[in-house]
Amino acid sequence: MLPLIGSKEGIVNLGLAYLDRGDLALVPDVGYPSYSLGARLAGAEVYWMPVTRESGYLPDIASIPVEIARRAKLLWVNYPHNPTGATADLSFYRQVVDFCRAYDILLASDNPYVDVTYDGYQAPSVLQIPGAMEGAVEFMSFSKTYNMGGWRLGAAVGNNAALRTLLQVKSNMDSGHFRAIYDAGVTAVDFTPQKWIEERNQVYQRRRDQVMQVIPEIGLCADKPKGSLYIWAQVVEGDGDSYAEMALSQAFVAVAPGRIYGPGGVQYIRLSLAVPDERLTQALDRLRRWYANR
Repeated sequence: MLPLIGSKEGIVNLGLAYLDRGDLALVPDVGYPSYSLGARLAGAEVYWMPVTRESGYLPDIASIPVEIARRAKLLWVNYPHNPTGATADLSFYRQVVDFCRAYDILLASDNPYVDVTYDGYQAPSVLQIPGAMEGAVEFMSFSKTYNMGGWRLGAAVGNNAALRTLLQVKSNMDSGHFRAIYDAGVTAVDFTPQKWIEERNQVYQRRRDQVMQVIPEIGLCADKPKGSLYIWAQVVEGDGDSYAEMALSQAFVAVAPGRIYGPGGVQYIRLSLAVPDERLTQALDRLRRWYANR
């Protein structure tokens, strides 16, 4: 295991560690922006793997052209998914592991929402697949599992050679954490009751259901997610940029335009469940009134 100053740091530095000019990273479209930004900081190219509502927001690995697969050095997956909340099963992970093995691609699984799930769903890990440790790394985040946002504590686990390569870059970028942060992380892992995580998830689930109830009244269309902290909503009229701008300027509510998560997000916005109940209710009321009177 390699401690990280938040999983985002490790994600970007993994791009710097494994990619160079002329290399290529396979990145979901849509997905967490740091996957593509890490590749671009390294001077590499990005090949966008479409993830659509029709496909359950899973990339069609079999459709990746052979010439692209041969150039690729790194492939990103992330389930439960940011921004869509989509989930993946072990059969999908098995397909991705086999694909990466066939083309000698490092598989990077970003799994910060593994413990943020709803309706009894339990998210799997790519490292459950036999042989995955030979060519995969997985990222975790204490901010999501243990509500330690701002502590900047994460970790990468998996293939030893990949972690050593990441450490070579990381050790020239930072000097690690203040010791108390590590101690707090150890305490969180060793002593956080599962019941606390379940009760915390019930709060998010209640907020999710509250947002989903209002979605049709504010000009959006969305599927109910089984994990993550977000609602990925398609704009019925217009696009995500215009919706986000009008929601901010007219309803005084901030939402994220979907375009920032990749070219495939133009028609979408992302709403967050990580706000207090009172603020969420106020924001939804403002959006409802704004949309009804626009």
